[in-house]
Amino acid sequence: MPFLPWNEIETVLLDMDGTLLDLHYDNQFWLHHLPKRLAQIRGISEAQSQREMTARYESVFGQIQWYCLDYWAESLEMDLENEFMPLKRELAHLLALRDDTIPFLDALHDSGRQVVLVTNAHPNSLALKIEHTQLDAHIDNLISTHEFGVTKESQLLWERLQARVKFDAHRTLFVDDSLPILNAAKTYGIKHLLAVDNPDSTLPNRNISEFPAVRDYRLMLEDIKQNPVGTVSKGRF
Repeated sequence: MPFLPWNEIETVLLDMDGTLLDLHYDNQFWLHHLPKRLAQIRGISEAQSQREMTARYESVFGQIQWYCLDYWAESLEMDLENEFMPLKRELAHLLALRDDTIPFLDALHDSGRQVVLVTNAHPNSLALKIEHTQLDAHIDNLISTHEFGVTKESQLLWERLQARVKFDAHRTLFVDDSLPILNAAKTYGIKHLLAVDNPDSTLPNRNISEFPAVRDYRLMLEDIKQNPVGTVSKGRF
């Protein structure tokens, strides 16, 4: 279990996919389901469709387009609402919270901390996931980086997010399953960082050494409970 100085943490910024939600849905949709369904729609082989989609993914990885459903619908010459979103709904039965998500969120809420969801997911994707998981019932502030026009990989995002949320970087914890994004947060000056070892429940756990990493948030619940926000130190760190 990673040690976190909860007496120094007032704000918790949380990623969504792979951090609060099982990443299995996204991996299955983008890596398997979408290429397969496009092959069927266009009458080409699955192998050809896989090659074409892999090349498309690699060309925009880490950029706002990578996460933008408008971009993918336009790029694939599909109507977003009537063609692309129905494909995403075909796998909606795979949308699921991690088993440890609700206990973690409830503990953070009870401790008086500011808890903010910060996801690169497109607003349509965020809405679909909220519809199937009711995640919004456990977090007061849900933010898609699309409203800022840049992703968490960008330093500009962190500047705009801090202006919006008013967090103190020295008293903020950021949790994400992406190491490049965690490194971007570190560069910006977020003091407390936590990686997720097991974003996809169907894949083996990762061995992460660059950051403290967690496999079950429930192992931190007692520490959170013992350090409510009223006990947070206000000194300089």
